[in-house]
Amino acid sequence: MRLVIHGIDLTTLAIPFYILFMALELLSVRFFPDPTEQGYAAKDTATSLSMGIGSIICNLGWGLVTVAAVAGTHAISPWRIGSSAASWIVLFVAYDFCYYWEHRANHRVRILWASHVVHHSSQHYNLSTALRQTWTGVGSTVFILPLALAGFPAYMIFATGSMNLLYQFWIHTERIGKMWRPIELVMNTPSHHRVHHGSNQGYLDKNYGGVFIVFDRAFRSFEPEGEPVKYGLTKNISTYNPFRVAVHEYAAIARDVRAATSWRDKAGYVLRGPGWAPRGANA
Repeated sequence: MRLVIHGIDLTTLAIPFYILFMALELLSVRFFPDPTEQGYAAKDTATSLSMGIGSIICNLGWGLVTVAAVAGTHAISPWRIGSSAASWIVLFVAYDFCYYWEHRANHRVRILWASHVVHHSSQHYNLSTALRQTWTGVGSTVFILPLALAGFPAYMIFATGSMNLLYQFWIHTERIGKMWRPIELVMNTPSHHRVHHGSNQGYLDKNYGGVFIVFDRAFRSFEPEGEPVKYGLTKNISTYNPFRVAVHEYAAIARDVRAATSWRDKAGYVLRGPGWAPRGANA
């Protein structure tokens, strides 16, 4: 979710800062290498940047759908919440709560995972990975509609979404280890988010939070960083082609649905979790 002022996307305005901090991270990797870190790879970084550019372009369309849905929901709400400091604070926390459940659903419902898998498709973990975004993200809109129904105006929701997204940029790095314990207790940090990007069995479907980690702790999806993280997917894709990265899981769903022999199984391939198959299908 992005904030637009005078027709300009603020997350797009942040692109020069993304480039600056990626350059600084790259220099730090070059001059202060750590053999335990993945660092940067030219083709992988190019793919991440291509996915980010494609996301900006595609969201010009998806954004209209989101704006219409949020504004329409707010219009029918019987409540109106003003823009006091307290309202902004409540919304900031409430937005991250909604983001937690959106993110969790993205990992648990395959048709949503088909969009979100793009972000997890890199086997590297650096600031460019943060820009590896989906081109088909309209499915997440439903998760923020309760905020509009509660009375928060669209501009506040979009502004908060931008702040949430901008926060998540810096946590995509191996350069920062574990932070001060009180911060690690409450906030999402590079350590927590590295776990989220891990394909290790113990790290799968953990640490969904955007800004805060407290919802993961409350809903038992938290896992601290322990063993070295293996980044990427449980079955990695062997391509740097951004178009294939964008749609490969949709294509896989289509193949599974065509091969299914019952409507129940067809629905399962779409609505159940990634990796689901009918009993005996892999026997």
